[in-house]
Amino acid sequence: MNFELLEQAKERVPSIPVLVNMCSLRVKQINQGMRPLVKPGVGEETIDTVLREIAEGKLVSQVDFEALERRGLAH
Repeated sequence: MNFELLEQAKERVPSIPVLVNMCSLRVKQINQGMRPLVKPGVGEETIDTVLREIAEGKLVSQVDFEALERRGLAH
């Protein structure tokens, strides 16, 4: 796993549980044959492709992080 991509993805999705769920679902989708939203790098693991999708804003969450933060639920 590319930790630089992870940090970039965390900037877009600050909630770790939401980020983990997004990555898990998207890796599963790609492994089942869906096309990535970004061009995978040579020898790049699927998780890194997914993290790049998130970091580049191609894959977004529909969670209201500000509301979660107000309730003290965001990490």
